[in-house]
This record gives sequence, structure tokens and C-alpha cells, in this order.
Amino acid sequence: MGKERRNGVEPLPISYSRMSQTRLVLPPDTNHMDTIFGGKVLAYIDEIAALTAMKHSGNVVVTASIDSVDFISSAQVGDALTLEAIVTSTGRTSMEVYVKVFADNLLLGKKVLTTESFLSMLAVDRDRNPTEVPGVIPETEEECRLYETANSRKELRKNRMRLK
Repeated sequence: MGKERRNGVEPLPISYSRMSQTRLVLPPDTNHMDTIFGGKVLAYIDEIAALTAMKHSGNVVVTASIDSVDFISSAQVGDALTLEAIVTSTGRTSMEVYVKVFADNLLLGKKVLTTESFLSMLAVDRDRNPTEVPGVIPETEEECRLYETANSRKELRKNRMRLK
């Protein structure tokens, strides 16, 4: 599962790409209900997905698509917003990145999942041409589930592109 060599490059464990960021939700980041703007969360998601894909590929990346964003709950002023991301699968030059966002009320000790998202990132060389990326090796139960379901998300992405 995911162990094929590409261009002489060994695949990397999914855990190699894992990154996290924590940000404080401040009043300018929020709407009239004191909850964070969805667009602000999307910007954070795009940023960590790019960093995660760059770490995995060792190349500059561009966002090819934001395939899904599910806003599950909201974050409020004063919450610590923690983003966690991993590369869940790869194509020849593309990577699927899974991002989870948690809101943590540090004063109450309450942490909740607020957002889940899948993005497709494309690795490019200095001339902005697509470049090959290493495969991935899932290790945990969650990583295996995400890896095994990646092809169905890829098909959905392809079908969506055909509608245009």
C-alpha cells in the first residue's frame, strides 16, 4: 500500500509530512457574532496545506483545488485555533492534503473540531513545470483510511472538472 518507488525516490511515511500551527482568534478575525470568518479559516488551511506539501515534496507547490471544506463548529474570540495537516496520497506530481482545525478554549480546557478540508497541491520546479513527488506510506489507522479512500475523492474531483 503506497510503497512504490517513483523516479528512484523512496516513498515517505505520511507522518513525515505532518505539520501543525496554532493561532489566536482575535477580534479583527471575527464577524458580528464574535466567531471567526470562514474566509480567514480558509486562508489558514491553504497556508498549512502548502507548507505540508512543500515538506513532503521538497518543492514549491501551488494549490490546484480546495476539494472540500466542512465547517463543523465555530471558533470564538480568544480561542486558540490549531491546524493539523498531512499528505494523504500522491499522484505523479500532485498531493492530496487533509487538514483538521480545532478550537481550543484554553481557559475552560475545551477543545472541539471546527473544520475538515481536503486540498490538492501541485509540486512545481523553478520554471513552474510540474515535478514528480514521492509516494506515501500510511502507518496509523486514520492514515490508512484516508489513503484507501483517496481514489474516490480523486474521482469526484475529476467528475467535477468534467462538468465545466
